[in-house]
Amino acid sequence: MEETAHNEANEIKPVSDTLLVLTKDTNKIEMVKGIDKEGNLQKFPPDDKKENDQWVRVDKHGDIFSNFFSNFYRQLKDPTHFNFFKISEYDAVNTAKDLQYYVDQASPEEKEKLKEYAIQLKNTNPLKNQNTMENNTDNQEYRFQPEQIDWKTMEKFGLNQEKLEKMNAMDSLLRGFKTNTLIPITINLGTAVSKMDVRLSLQTADNGEVGINIHGIRKEPNYNLKFLGHEFTEEDKKNLKESGNMGRVVDLVNPKTDEIIPSVISRDRLTNELVAYKAEYIKIPDEIKGIKLDDHQKQTLLEGKPLYLEGMTSKKGELFDATVQFNADKRYVEFIFNNNQSQQQSQQQSESNQQSQKNEGEAPRVFREKELDDAQYDKFKAGQTVYIDGLTDSKGKAYQGYITFNKEMSKTDFSFTNPNKLKEKAQPSEDHKTQKAVNSDGKTNEATKNIKEPLESKQQQPANKQQEAQQKKPTRSKGRKM
Repeated sequence: MEETAHNEANEIKPVSDTLLVLTKDTNKIEMVKGIDKEGNLQKFPPDDKKENDQWVRVDKHGDIFSNFFSNFYRQLKDPTHFNFFKISEYDAVNTAKDLQYYVDQASPEEKEKLKEYAIQLKNTNPLKNQNTMENNTDNQEYRFQPEQIDWKTMEKFGLNQEKLEKMNAMDSLLRGFKTNTLIPITINLGTAVSKMDVRLSLQTADNGEVGINIHGIRKEPNYNLKFLGHEFTEEDKKNLKESGNMGRVVDLVNPKTDEIIPSVISRDRLTNELVAYKAEYIKIPDEIKGIKLDDHQKQTLLEGKPLYLEGMTSKKGELFDATVQFNADKRYVEFIFNNNQSQQQSQQQSESNQQSQKNEGEAPRVFREKELDDAQYDKFKAGQTVYIDGLTDSKGKAYQGYITFNKEMSKTDFSFTNPNKLKEKAQPSEDHKTQKAVNSDGKTNEATKNIKEPLESKQQQPANKQQEAQQKKPTRSKGRKM
């Protein structure tokens, strides 16, 4: 028994890693103990002998520590208030004291340089973000090269590199994202040919080959089924339907490894596909359209929640307010404008106009939210074609055209070109009328009535000497023979 105790006492235990923390507000270096239920960081001074053996211990293996710190950081309340440092537990206390001495003596520039030694989450650092809010896909390096793409498979879809470049789809593909727009493809199944619009993306398979993913359009996601182990609440469903973002971080399960991965979920607004994105990879900008984000605002966005900002400045120099939120499909913080209400009002206005037309049989005074003036309306309700400008499409782009009220159908016909001019062009000219009358209808024209062969296009006079001679030749009387 004594021998066993002696062996345990002399056993060399593997050394683990632990965490030191620098609290920005106090400039204090302390040992990390853990996180309480409210998400507050538990820490203690390095010279506190009572807590000296209570610090965090993590296996030195890289992947294990990375996963630990990702979960640790996500659970922590206001994590941007701290800088964390990974050190060996063997000399943790002495390192903490040395680091405190450095911080006390360091200049502001030297303290800033200390951040370079702080722990950064894998592929992202919430403390070191982009300066402004732009589509951060523009700053991503290319993950793939054109020669890695399976062009033979692309050809089966009716696509090649030239077509994708013309559609501005190659850049997003090579960066590892889905195409920004829907791509028309053709799938030949032998007995049937199917044409559809899809989004495309590239993915590296287990064997190292680059495969092509097809993201087809669906009517809506099936919220009743679990998504990577997550069961949607009514609030989740509502958020995904309205804004496209679920609005919170949830634990998803990797179906291959059973690994639990904290993630945010969004709905692809082009295909209605549900998309997940790891929370540890979320990048939050320091500034959005002139508004500098504080730590609380950044934390709100890191948690996948929407954030309403006032007084932002557009590229035109105009002030505007909007909600911003991280989108898992786009992989960046997006603007979410309240378009639902305006779209609903437009739909109600359109339905009201149609109902008015149906009930009264009268021409509407308003067309696509553009009210006609008195002169326009008088012509319009009389069935005449009216030019109208100042119309705006769904993307906010202005356009114009011609409208005509169809009294029989009680509806408004719209055309980008003047339908009256099209009708005029469609009317046959006098030359063609003469030609048709002589060649097809058996009628005569005084200038060409004696010519035997068919007239050429638009011909109303003899075309040569032979036809002139035929025309001058007197016609015989067709009188009745006695």
